[in-house]
Amino acid sequence: MGPNEFATDRGATRKADSPYCKLKNVDPSSVRWTMGFWAEKFDLCQNTIIPSMRRAVDIPENGAVFKNFFIAAGLEKGTHMGTDWSDGDCYKWLEAVAHVYSVTGDKKLDRTMDELIEVIGKAQDEDGYISTQIQLTDRKRWQSHFHHELYNMGHLLTAACVHHRVTGKGNFLNIAKKVGDYLYTVFKPRPVDLAHFGFNPSNIMGLVDLHRATGDPRYLELAGIFVDMRGSAPGGSDLNQDHIPLRLETEAVGHAVTAAYLYCGTADVYAETGERALLESLKRIWNDVTTRKMYITGGIGALHQGTSVRGDRVHEAFGLQYQLPIATAYNETCANIGNAMWNWRMLRITGEAKYADVMELVLYNSMLSAVSIDGKHFFYTNPLRWHGSEHHLLSMDTLSRWYTYHCYCCPPQVARSIAMLHEWVYSLSDEGVWVNLYGGNTMETKLADGSPLKLALETRYPLDGQITITIQETTNKDFAVMLRIPAWADGAVIKINGEKADAKAKAGTYATIEREWSSGDAIELLLPMKVRLLKVHPMVEEARNHVAIMRGPVVYCLESVDLPHGIRVAEVHIPRDVHLTPRYAQDLLGGVTVLEGEACRIREDEWDGKLYRNIDDDSAEVVRITLIPYYAWANRGISEMTVWMPLC
Repeated sequence: MGPNEFATDRGATRKADSPYCKLKNVDPSSVRWTMGFWAEKFDLCQNTIIPSMRRAVDIPENGAVFKNFFIAAGLEKGTHMGTDWSDGDCYKWLEAVAHVYSVTGDKKLDRTMDELIEVIGKAQDEDGYISTQIQLTDRKRWQSHFHHELYNMGHLLTAACVHHRVTGKGNFLNIAKKVGDYLYTVFKPRPVDLAHFGFNPSNIMGLVDLHRATGDPRYLELAGIFVDMRGSAPGGSDLNQDHIPLRLETEAVGHAVTAAYLYCGTADVYAETGERALLESLKRIWNDVTTRKMYITGGIGALHQGTSVRGDRVHEAFGLQYQLPIATAYNETCANIGNAMWNWRMLRITGEAKYADVMELVLYNSMLSAVSIDGKHFFYTNPLRWHGSEHHLLSMDTLSRWYTYHCYCCPPQVARSIAMLHEWVYSLSDEGVWVNLYGGNTMETKLADGSPLKLALETRYPLDGQITITIQETTNKDFAVMLRIPAWADGAVIKINGEKADAKAKAGTYATIEREWSSGDAIELLLPMKVRLLKVHPMVEEARNHVAIMRGPVVYCLESVDLPHGIRVAEVHIPRDVHLTPRYAQDLLGGVTVLEGEACRIREDEWDGKLYRNIDDDSAEVVRITLIPYYAWANRGISEMTVWMPLC
């Protein structure tokens, strides 16, 4: 086994890590959650989200329906149900199961996957094509990119590669290879009539995954072709990033999910090829997103409907620069998670902490806001202000989270993200081990030179900022431990065996600790969890003279449930010198840290149909407020909520 090649304990091997990535992945089975925030979320995913979701995808009225595969396989009778992208969402659920299996080794999950994979194989056409919304209807193949054939097949490719990696089996991978071979014959010649395929490009990521799993260069070549196709012919649209070639793009445009998937796939292609033009384009777009178009929660995709900078009609899309509405913020769950996926790839390529900061921001905020505390209900959109039952609902908005929905892409996106998050905690390089995220876990792996390393991380983060990493097994040799210091963590302190370390704990960087390590050595990292008031760029007009409140990586919100009866969220103003005290509420919303203090109430109950009124009519009074994590809102009935609050 080479120095940068790892194998699971279940016999699956994979190609050495991507040559143009600074950071290498740890094996999926090497990390186990043990305590704290993400351990609880993983347990919720394993024991509630995944089984509940499996029942949901058996309901004919749902947007994603597994029965389509049984019908296409000739095992049941019926017509196609659900959306054109139903297949892809079912594959995402299978991927989530595979990630959980990588940790648990649960034989029941293994059997479940094999049973469904067998049906999928029978549903596949002889030439490798599979997309039930075409196979079970009178549609012909490749007639419209809105039919989502490539989206479906792309998610099949990724799910199959994950399954192969964690089980060592070839049953799903063989189906994926037939898909990859078929797509190569169709798209390698670059037919003019297919220049604008596909709309939602999970196929690029999937093909690179297939290349990594098999070593077949054709799949990487085809992934590059799909990147090259963007903007290569007249008639493209900013809606799916097809107006101009990606290498010439300067900003994020169009549908935020298709954009995030394109950026992820492009990063994957760069990781294998090292083409600088691709990376430079991604960096330009990333700068545009993070400095002009991303919400404080890490959410992306401001608009339900709108027009791009080049005049194309767009939906579920990035707005213009600084166009970040609050109550009508779209922020599709799939897009938010896509933002984290993209930043994970940029982190692996560069080793720069700023990408991990965005990744973490999404995970604690605009990803988790989509799922209820009980793990059974979901939001599609994730606005930052809500007017309760009076809220004017736009496309895909709902007053409360739902169990089934006509568009079911977001729930399995949440499931697979939580299920595989343990794979993002650590990275490896020739220098040593990188700690990207903080949650209670153990890791057992091999360093780049093949020497063993076993460590344990203990923390209640993000409830507090105390983190302890204990080296449990090593070969008494020099290597480096790189600790991510979040950009908000000014004043972080690092100790080794109780003594302050020489390493520089600069916010927004990785602190490097290099020494000869011994079993029993303990690293302590203390991150200052101060309550912070943040304001936004003045060109974001809807939040002028407003503040949002964060503690650590968590964005807070004010929900009407926590206000005295008769006081509306819109009446609460925040003093500039507000003092907010953290308190852990074990019995609230599954256990959360709330922020308590005093604010100012300016009454808003005397409008009487007026659009404007004299400010002299205002009256102010002191009101006690309790803020909760944004991700936990809307779990106690229909309510008013806001992240941004006016100053007083």
